Amino acid sequence: MTINEYNQAVTDFSDRLYRFVLKSIKDTHKSEDIVQDSYEKLWKNVENVDGNKVKSYLFTTAYHTMIDRIRIEKRSLFADDLSLPEEGHENNYSDLGEILTEAVGKLPEIQRMVLLLRDYEGYNYNEIGELTKLSESQVKVYIYRARVFLKKYIVSIETVA
Repeated sequence: MTINEYNQAVTDFSDRLYRFVLKSIKDTHKSEDIVQDSYEKLWKNVENVDGNKVKSYLFTTAYHTMIDRIRIEKRSLFADDLSLPEEGHENNYSDLGEILTEAVGKLPEIQRMVLLLRDYEGYNYNEIGELTKLSESQVKVYIYRARVFLKKYIVSIETVA
């Protein structure tokens, strides 16, 4: 990969990479750090990365960096023995988008990742499998389970409201 290809990768993929990470962890500063770390890792490995596969490399790197940070945060939460308040359905929703965003936030990490890659970023099952190191059938199962959960969640909110 050349320096020009690297610069083009920054131009082409930085916004999409940021949106993907932000949708997953919902923290702008952490998302910016993860994207920056991903490009730093690409720069350190620029000689070994094929210019045609830079998109896959960046998304895979960002995904793994994000998962690592989530795991570290979970460990520190357990170590600090913090208790988080329970979220209930007492919120009054006026927008399906708000309900959907909350529901996506309640999904297990892997289901959220594959769902966001598929429905928000437009990747196909095979590409998602390459990014997440899952088989195509595993990706389909996780997406199916995520969609079933979202459907049940939205129905339960509608019956309460």
